[in-house]
Amino acid sequence: MPAYATTMRIKFPVLALGLEVVTIILFALFAEYDDGKGHGHHPEPGNSTPHAAPEDPMSLYPMFQDVHVMIFIGFGFLMTFLKRYGFSSVGGNLLLAAFGLQWGLLTQGFWHLTDGKIKINIFKIINADFSTATVLISFGAVLGKTSLVQLLIMTVLEIGIFAINEHLVANVFEANDVGASMIIHAFGAYFGLAVARVLYRPGLKNGHENDGSVYHSDLFAMIGTVFLWMFWPSFNSAIAEPGYTQLMAVINTYLSLAACVVSAYAISCLVEHKGKLDMVHIQNATLAGGVAVGTCADMNIGPFGAMLIGFVAGIISTLGFKYLSPILAAKLGIQDTCGVHNLHGMPGILGGLAGIVAVALGKKDGKAAMQAAALASSLGFALVGGVITGFIMKLPFWAQPPDQNCFDDSIYWEVPEEEEEHEESLTAEHYKNKAEV
Repeated sequence: MPAYATTMRIKFPVLALGLEVVTIILFALFAEYDDGKGHGHHPEPGNSTPHAAPEDPMSLYPMFQDVHVMIFIGFGFLMTFLKRYGFSSVGGNLLLAAFGLQWGLLTQGFWHLTDGKIKINIFKIINADFSTATVLISFGAVLGKTSLVQLLIMTVLEIGIFAINEHLVANVFEANDVGASMIIHAFGAYFGLAVARVLYRPGLKNGHENDGSVYHSDLFAMIGTVFLWMFWPSFNSAIAEPGYTQLMAVINTYLSLAACVVSAYAISCLVEHKGKLDMVHIQNATLAGGVAVGTCADMNIGPFGAMLIGFVAGIISTLGFKYLSPILAAKLGIQDTCGVHNLHGMPGILGGLAGIVAVALGKKDGKAAMQAAALASSLGFALVGGVITGFIMKLPFWAQPPDQNCFDDSIYWEVPEEEEEHEESLTAEHYKNKAEV
């Protein structure tokens, strides 16, 4: 690939500004504040049972803050483990989430118009943040191998497809998925994996020197882990019915996460060389309990049921990182940079299956068949949508990095140490050549 093809100087500003201008125009035409008059019910994404809007329009704001922290700090820092890709991880996360939440408000809002308008309230902006989570999960699967131009295109397409599937799950199937194990986590993971498969790079088959961590980058990634872990109960309960049901969602998530940490640590120690803990497992598998309990979060599964789900999630996620990721890369050509299959994919499916069982056992009103349809729909839309999006992203003019420049900030960012390191390497090369002479 010629070097000039990687420059974003014209492509990125034109695309970014163009998308923002179109979005502003659509907001001007369709969006307005929700004054609370005449619309006291909100359809609950992932759960068709509408609940009365709280009298205080700001009552959900603390939940919104928690979800916002997860999206921008949690996801952003979780991906900083790569030694030379921290700017792109946190910076790319900020850009995609900032545009994605605007696009999510529109694409989700078009399914729920009131008098031809999207009425914006705290409930709606929480759901807009949720829509960006799907993109950030998919971002993890292709981290280090794409340009911001490609990622903006992925954001537009993925959130649009997500909104269709979410409407189908919530309003047509009337399925329960309050913590979005299926419609966010499984969907985002398999969408990203499908994109990663289409964007497969044979040149990276044997790895890349920058596709790895250093001590301080792993420490930064743990910031993301801890923020996500702390705030996950809010993520799973934010749109639950206020009161006892919401409390149940918080408690179930809280206990599932706690049990998950213990099993993830134990399995990591068991399978790693000399019984040492692997930081990759600790950064990721410890969160799988939050993903897996999502569908059942507001169901009366009992505290032990939540702990059991988290316990199993920690085990399958850790084993996935250890054994399954290398197989996916070697046999199927799926180069999953962040291991989203292990943190979001398999635990998301586990959550969907747990939801089917819980509804079948009468732990929540609904039909087990519709829960199964919701899981199938989420996986189907993700895989087909991901493949189509991947082929669009693969077009040769989106400023994608050549293999040798993958996992390196300096191709798209001004990196402070770059000049100094370049000079040091030249000096070292000079003395090496001199010594050889």
